Amino acid sequence: MRTVTALMLGVTLLFTSTSSKAPDAWVPLLDKNLSKWRSYESYRHQVGYKGKQPLDAQGKPIAPIGYDKNEANVFSVVMQDGEPVLRISGEIYGCVFTKQDFSNYDLKLKVKWGTKKWIPRLDEPLDSGILYNSQGECGVDYWRSWMLSQEFQVSEYAAGNAMGDYWCIANSTADIRATKGPAATDVLKFNPTAAPVTMGNGKPGFCQAAANHEVANGQWNDLELIHVNGKSVHIVNGHVVLAVDNSGYVVNGQRKPLTHGKIQLQSEAAEVFYKNIMIKEIDAMPAEYAQYFK
Repeated sequence: MRTVTALMLGVTLLFTSTSSKAPDAWVPLLDKNLSKWRSYESYRHQVGYKGKQPLDAQGKPIAPIGYDKNEANVFSVVMQDGEPVLRISGEIYGCVFTKQDFSNYDLKLKVKWGTKKWIPRLDEPLDSGILYNSQGECGVDYWRSWMLSQEFQVSEYAAGNAMGDYWCIANSTADIRATKGPAATDVLKFNPTAAPVTMGNGKPGFCQAAANHEVANGQWNDLELIHVNGKSVHIVNGHVVLAVDNSGYVVNGQRKPLTHGKIQLQSEAAEVFYKNIMIKEIDAMPAEYAQYFK
């Protein structure tokens, strides 16, 4: 009897000691009610837009649609095979953004394209984006739609752009190892063996991914963003396509760190679907990716 009691006690102690430490866990961010997200919409696009606040017929500034309005049902969730899928119609520029602020994490999600496009992208590739380290108010960028942030571009492949490209949003900055071809029209392209190039603040605001690894339209792409202490890795279908170092933003000529924030998903004149959005807190950049920052 004592042996059985002692054994049961041992099992109890083992269970207690192992279960007291929560295992590394992926946290789902998407449900059918978008309960972990808010939304923002800017304006219905006007032909000839050049970054200035639109005016009405009387020449008065038009206010943006704003937060949590969801005009035209731009953001909606449908259940497919028992799991929630976020549809972003793209009809109005804007975003959904997490209520929570994140710092060091591994973010995974799936994305595929719809078929609809809107002005001004009728003759351009389908486009969206994951904006991370997002801080402040929406509407501070050129399109008056998004927060200060860094962009993991979600883009249909075409000459000059690919899934996983980088864009500065508003006054963000970063250092990216990149090279540029000899032609005047060539853009910066991620090259892990090249010297770092400072992005933003009057310098280039765009860097192309190292290669295109997008699957065919209508199929799901697996995207992953790993971010730790201002260092980020963009991964497309298992391939590292870009690495971002020294994430920051510039105010009055002074560079400040941009190492945490909300996550935005863009509405950018193209229909796009997201699912299996999951995040996990991490303490350090995984060893397999540390090489990109040496």
